Amino acid sequence: MIDEPAGPIEYEEHGGGGSDAPTVVMVPGSCSTGAAWRPVIAALGGHCRCVTTSLLGYGGTAERRSSLDASICHEAAIVETVVRRAGGPVHLVGHSFGGLVGLAVALRGRVPLASLTIAEAPAPGILRELGEAEHYGTFRRMSDAYAADFQAGNAEAIAAMIDFYGGQGTYAGWPERVRAYAVRTTPSNLLDWASAYGCRLPVAALAALDLPALALWGGDSHPAARRANELLGLHLKRGRGLAIPGAAHFMIATHPQEVARAIRDRIETSADSLAA
Repeated sequence: MIDEPAGPIEYEEHGGGGSDAPTVVMVPGSCSTGAAWRPVIAALGGHCRCVTTSLLGYGGTAERRSSLDASICHEAAIVETVVRRAGGPVHLVGHSFGGLVGLAVALRGRVPLASLTIAEAPAPGILRELGEAEHYGTFRRMSDAYAADFQAGNAEAIAAMIDFYGGQGTYAGWPERVRAYAVRTTPSNLLDWASAYGCRLPVAALAALDLPALALWGGDSHPAARRANELLGLHLKRGRGLAIPGAAHFMIATHPQEVARAIRDRIETSADSLAA
């Protein structure tokens, strides 16, 4: 743990690869903890020094936001603290909301990064910026209905959001303890959505980000999620996009080998770029 006056930040190192191995900081998504990265860490085969954390309100990381101030800057600040502890430059990898936070960290430019990998970020900001009204509206209708359902007293309102990403029946198919954690952390997840909608992603800022970047999405993911990440891959200055066939949003659990391969390729490409 990293102890700070505003509350603790979860920090865990998973050794591997020796002293000269690249450091990968892995940020999970909503309703999750650093443990979500275990399948990908195993698939990396000990070739990287992996550092995991949890976002605000999850795992060992204390919530710092409120309904009056849900700026994504709060999330970016804790990840920057993790990067500083890990020692940079690091390869920053984020899944889902963790991917959007990773992008915010990169755009702020306050810590040294070697590369950025975004695994299907909820990025309505890029859809709004580029006039993708249909896909942006799809996100808005889902999240607004989910929030209203929770406020009306449905403790399991989050099921609709999870099924939006994973497909009908995803939530019901999760183990009871995983469903219970999602229910318990719903208030933080609603703050995550407020953070996401408040995160502007101007095309000019993406085009100016001089950092090797990769945007991943699942071939079977929701069309709005796919489109948002396709656009990130297109508009990041040194970015590219990659679809993982057969995967959907929860790819780090269902397709860890493919995600690990994409991360390794991004690291190797970044190293080749530096050498050149």
